[in-house]
Amino acid sequence: MAEFVLTLIAAPAASGQLEAATDAAALALRERGARVGRPDVLAPAVACDLPFDLLAPREAAAAARGAVGGLPIDCLAQRAAGRRKRLLVADLEATIIANEMLEEIASFVGLRAPVERITWRAMNGEIDFAAALRQRVALLKGMKASVLDEAGARIRITPGARALVATMRANGARCALVTGGFGIYARRVRDQLGFDYEIANEIEIEDGRLTGAVKEPIRGGDEKLATLLRLAGEQGIALGDTLAVGDGANDLAMIDAAGLGVAYRGKPSVAALASARVDHTDLAALLYAQGYRREEIVGRDQL
Repeated sequence: MAEFVLTLIAAPAASGQLEAATDAAALALRERGARVGRPDVLAPAVACDLPFDLLAPREAAAAARGAVGGLPIDCLAQRAAGRRKRLLVADLEATIIANEMLEEIASFVGLRAPVERITWRAMNGEIDFAAALRQRVALLKGMKASVLDEAGARIRITPGARALVATMRANGARCALVTGGFGIYARRVRDQLGFDYEIANEIEIEDGRLTGAVKEPIRGGDEKLATLLRLAGEQGIALGDTLAVGDGANDLAMIDAAGLGVAYRGKPSVAALASARVDHTDLAALLYAQGYRREEIVGRDQL
């Protein structure tokens, strides 16, 4: 058995080119001194494993991305042993759901653009997360609390998220949702998708209106990492058997600590530092990265 494995996952626009892309990736790895095994198709025209030795995973993934050129094909490399993870810790906004909920809330009072600018800077690591959260929530002072529910109606579950949680839970894994966003939305998504746990911030409400403040302590990147470590310890799960996924700078600590840490359509600073990245495909890519085959995915007919 090879020590490492490279998984290539194609977006629908590149499904007919996966075989050629796999060949190109194999050649690129060999040119860098790797010993490459035979491809193993996980899902026809969608996902394929390429076993290899004698090359670091990060270098292999970068070489593969270069080899596939501009095709929308994700390339993730890791150790072959222990690929199926026993604990998932996932960010909520712009990861499990497509929305940034503060932006959705702000849109009701014409403040979406300034909130978006602050969100981007915080998620790209340019400004402190807690300070950015306080700044954005302060803009909403006096808003009717009923707007929170109206914004919640706009939640869009990211494609592949249901299958990711359902498949991992069906195979004995625990799944946690950890967000710097708000509990009113985290609890809704937890129940909808079947997460085991949720950790979130709470927005202050008095007399039916937002006060413009967040209840302390504010949960950010430190809390996400702490949750990963705590749940792994409580469940007796080695960190190598954990999976963490997120898009923003406040996800980097848990991404770095997990056995498989993935930047999902991450902000530039996050994608550059994460050990693995998914830029083109949906969250089912995290199942293929764990070696699940198409027929093993729960809810695969909805993918």
